[in-house]
Amino acid sequence: MDFRHLELFVHLSQSLHFGHTADAMAVSPSTLSRAIQRLEQDTGCELLVRDNRTVVLTPAGARLQLFAQNWLSDWQHLKQELKHGENNLQGRLRVYCSVTASYFLLPGILDRFRSRYPRLEIRLETGDPALAIEKILSDESELAIAARPDALPAKVHFINLQTVPMVFIAPTLAGPVSELLEQRPLDWRTLPVILSEQGVARKRASQWFKAKGINPNIYAEVAGNEAIIGMVALGFGIGVVPKAVIDHSPMGDKVRVLSPTPALRSIEVGVCLLKKRLDDPFIQAFQQTALEPV
Repeated sequence: MDFRHLELFVHLSQSLHFGHTADAMAVSPSTLSRAIQRLEQDTGCELLVRDNRTVVLTPAGARLQLFAQNWLSDWQHLKQELKHGENNLQGRLRVYCSVTASYFLLPGILDRFRSRYPRLEIRLETGDPALAIEKILSDESELAIAARPDALPAKVHFINLQTVPMVFIAPTLAGPVSELLEQRPLDWRTLPVILSEQGVARKRASQWFKAKGINPNIYAEVAGNEAIIGMVALGFGIGVVPKAVIDHSPMGDKVRVLSPTPALRSIEVGVCLLKKRLDDPFIQAFQQTALEPV
């Protein structure tokens, strides 16, 4: 069983998208397909059910995913120990992420990372999630926790950590917006909408409105998901945010989730870095820690 084939399979088992994995792992789609076929030959099992639009893990694929993740994690850990000496890694790693990611996704990773590499300093910067890729490309950060854009820059490598639903939210308190939401049929053209200025969240909202043939009534464009939740909670309009933001926001109980048809497309949230940094021992240490099963 080829080591590289396992790496490709693990990424594909998380992204469930041949194009995304081929791009992220810097291989051609045909090379990726051959790697999966070889693994299926080696195991004697079908690992994925795929058609032109979807990829789904089979039960055998799910078992191999768990095995491969553990095996690759152990291998990376051993390689770091042999090559650098785990306790000898020291220096600084600059990480950029949104405020939300800093308290729902990063804490577990950073706890394990600091315990394992106490002499490696993390310099954390928080801000608008839409700026994450730019921070990487401008070399202001070595790593960023960000949503994967539909068109990932060729220089950027993405490691998926979590798939997060995007949702419409409305205020829980009674007010003008609540009255509009009680009308039947619901007129999405009249609802005031608060959106991100830019980034993947803004694109998901635009895609949804375009598919419905609606020119949205945009009340405000803001930077950051917490600002959207705050304005929605105050009754200024409805908003579009990742579901995880509501689950971890101090104002999460002041908004409610709407369930339109169709649902908004989910986003992939993970680690972004320049491909040229993949061999950096600091990067490898962080990547290994982030991908460890919890």
